[in-house]
Amino acid sequence: MATQIAEKSISTPESVDVLIVGAGISGIGMAVHLRDKCPNKSFAIVERRDDIGGTWNLFQYPGIRSDSDMHTLGYKFEPWTEQKSIADGPSIINYLHRIKNKNDLEKHIHFGHKVLSASWSSEDARWSVVAEKADGSTVTMHANFLYMGAGYYDYDNPYDAQIEGLANFEGEVVHPQFWPKDLDYAGKKVVIIGSGATAVTIVPVLAEKAAHVTMLQRTPTWYASAPSKDWIANTLRKIMPDKWAYRITRFKNVKMQDITFKMARDKPDKIIKKLEKPMKRELGDKYVKEDYTPPYGPWEQRLCLVPDGDMFKAIAAGTADLKTGHIATVTASSITLKSGEILDADIIVTATGLKLAVAGKVKFKVDGKPVQWPDHYYYKGCMFSDIPNMAIVFGYLNASWTLKADIVSEYACRVLNHMDATSTRIANPVLGDKELEQEELFDFSSGYITRSLSELPRNSTAMPWKLNQDYLFDKNVLLKEAVDDGVMQFYGPNSVGAEIQENETLEAAE
Repeated sequence: MATQIAEKSISTPESVDVLIVGAGISGIGMAVHLRDKCPNKSFAIVERRDDIGGTWNLFQYPGIRSDSDMHTLGYKFEPWTEQKSIADGPSIINYLHRIKNKNDLEKHIHFGHKVLSASWSSEDARWSVVAEKADGSTVTMHANFLYMGAGYYDYDNPYDAQIEGLANFEGEVVHPQFWPKDLDYAGKKVVIIGSGATAVTIVPVLAEKAAHVTMLQRTPTWYASAPSKDWIANTLRKIMPDKWAYRITRFKNVKMQDITFKMARDKPDKIIKKLEKPMKRELGDKYVKEDYTPPYGPWEQRLCLVPDGDMFKAIAAGTADLKTGHIATVTASSITLKSGEILDADIIVTATGLKLAVAGKVKFKVDGKPVQWPDHYYYKGCMFSDIPNMAIVFGYLNASWTLKADIVSEYACRVLNHMDATSTRIANPVLGDKELEQEELFDFSSGYITRSLSELPRNSTAMPWKLNQDYLFDKNVLLKEAVDDGVMQFYGPNSVGAEIQENETLEAAE
């Protein structure tokens, strides 16, 4: 199937108005918005893999599912109509394929194209993008506008936790990012190192067949137990059109997420009680407060979703358990903790986290000068200071990725339409030599965030030079505020802006 898909996209366009990098949630969404709002723009999508889906195509570990509800992880333009609002990976892939087919996107997607570099020329007002094809050859494409939908982590190299003695282990060591399709865990003792979203997903599934599953955590995590089905959404679809039901449910969930996040920051004790109640109910006498109480408040790291309490039920049933401790070393057949406890294992799963990567590790240049991300500020959370004609998606840590992808796509279309209306070819968030007060890019303590801060773009204390974690605020900024805000400069060869500037120069000379 993958080979057949790749063969459909042999040629690559030499030049398009908009080049979209990545055919995951961000890229597919941008293509649909572009066709709707900028129908006269030519575009292409380049994708390094051989099918659409991005993260959902890469990760194939047992039980992979969304950790956001599909009424917000779904697009605003395409209702989610399945019974389960917490969806498994294959269902999400099917949803994306449905959108691709419905919007006739196949002919625009070029698989097996890994983007290596992107170089902007102000003189030509275009990007030159070099991609490596599946056969090892390279191709150069040109685009007036570049849309980066390549995700936020390194597809090639997950985070290496440097686990002492891991090389001694004679069983199988698996990282969820590269899960072997033929891994047989039935009747095996499995130790999963880590207690984040990936580990929480894998535990209950492996526990169905494994001899025993142990989730080994260094630090506890906050868990949110919720039904996998949204009964309000399912009821609404019985009495009204899918679009209406979806819109109402989406609005409800966005508001509830916003309220919960802000309450977690303002009144954490109230949220803690709500989180603890279902854990205590499901775990019974297996609930040990120290194992389920992190040293940080709720939403200081992303909450891990436990749909229908499935992980708690596995622990209560005795097919899985949770251990808190630090690894002293790994032996040929076990893990020894610093406490002296020994955990026997046939398989070790290193669910130790991801490694962030800005803009898909593409090497950027602007007018011949290499781009160093820490030298640039975010602009409205979707562009960068002094980098023209390029937008990027970095989803929310406190809500679904697609909420951000949707509004960034719409904003990019607004920018493109404004350029057409003013006959300009360049849109540049110009900062120049201005000095801005800085603040941390993220108010989150997650390891994958803190490990990468030195490599990420800068964040100011005030808009427009910052990345927010507030969807409702960003929605107003990106969709309602003026595109020509006095910061974004629109200009270019033969443009209205250039003509005005030229006239002003002549008048001044006279």
